[in-house]
Amino acid sequence: MSVAVPARRVVGRNVLGQSLPFRPRLQHQQQRTAIFGSGGKKGDDKQLPSNRPNPVLEDFRRQSDANPVQSQQPQQQEHGPQAGDLSASSIFEDDRRAQRLVELYDAQEKNIAEGNTTGTSGKRRDPANMQRVLDPDPNARERWERKKVIQMVRRGGRMNKQQMVKRTEREHVLRTHNLKTSVKKLGMLARQIAGKTIDDAILQMRFSKNKVAQEVLHQLEYARDEAVVMRGMGLGGVETQDNAGKPNKASSLISGTAPTAPTAPALSDPQDTKSPVQIQLKDGKRHTISDPSTIYIDQAWVGRGPFGQLPDFRARGQVNIMRTPWTSLSVVLKEEKTRIRLHEEREEKRKKAVLGKVWTHLPDRPVQWQRQWYTF
Repeated sequence: MSVAVPARRVVGRNVLGQSLPFRPRLQHQQQRTAIFGSGGKKGDDKQLPSNRPNPVLEDFRRQSDANPVQSQQPQQQEHGPQAGDLSASSIFEDDRRAQRLVELYDAQEKNIAEGNTTGTSGKRRDPANMQRVLDPDPNARERWERKKVIQMVRRGGRMNKQQMVKRTEREHVLRTHNLKTSVKKLGMLARQIAGKTIDDAILQMRFSKNKVAQEVLHQLEYARDEAVVMRGMGLGGVETQDNAGKPNKASSLISGTAPTAPTAPALSDPQDTKSPVQIQLKDGKRHTISDPSTIYIDQAWVGRGPFGQLPDFRARGQVNIMRTPWTSLSVVLKEEKTRIRLHEEREEKRKKAVLGKVWTHLPDRPVQWQRQWYTF
């Protein structure tokens, strides 16, 4: 009875009836010798002699002996986390860091004032570096200042009409971020709110059925708040309504003086004392103004933004790429004083045009030196 065994396997296991010796694989281990060192890199075997001087270390030891410092253990405990301390991700961490910097700068200025410069630490502001940023081109600034002084001297201190308007009237411009809508849709809302007061425009956007009207509402509220805080617009009748005849307690507490007797309310403009004014707008409509400091939207326009991409899945595995538009809205806020001034200018221009075309007869003057012959 024979066994079916491949001939190669039999030959590989037993060649001529002798077994091959088994040699296990050994891992390579580098030995330390006087030539190769400790088995490091090629440049690590070169060691500096111990008797070679180190000037940096000597300088550090000399400074340490002159100004002994505290051990690093308390410093690590001071800046490290402590029980009840704020985490690094806390919203109050920036305020605490800023407070530490302020305390550090105050201590540094105090030491400099006392003449003790050894205990100062931290980074001080370099006036030269700050001047490079605040005044990068001093020659150009001097030329500009000289030009303005010459202009003021030539005009005798008088301002032109544009400068007078800038000084007497307030204006605020706001450009919103890109809104996910088209120019046509947002343009209709811009034309709807242009010319209205800010409160009427907000009311219109509140009850509008357009989807983007809610975002325009938020932007108008933000623009109104910005105009009140940054430009001081719309504050004509605030003190006369709320603080009329009332002393300011906060100012008396801060200054430490006793509250004074109630005084007459301070008005921001003499026009505030007038009765409601009825004017005619540029388009011919009549408009009544009760408070000249009321904020209104003088201009409103839209700007085309970038286009996005949105897939449109179709039949048979086809996909179309749609271009989604983005549009921004810009508004210019002014006070009703501007409308009153423009109305007066239009009326004056109209009167000049009417009176300039009216025919007037020659004045009745007595005839002097009426003779039958010439006497000259």
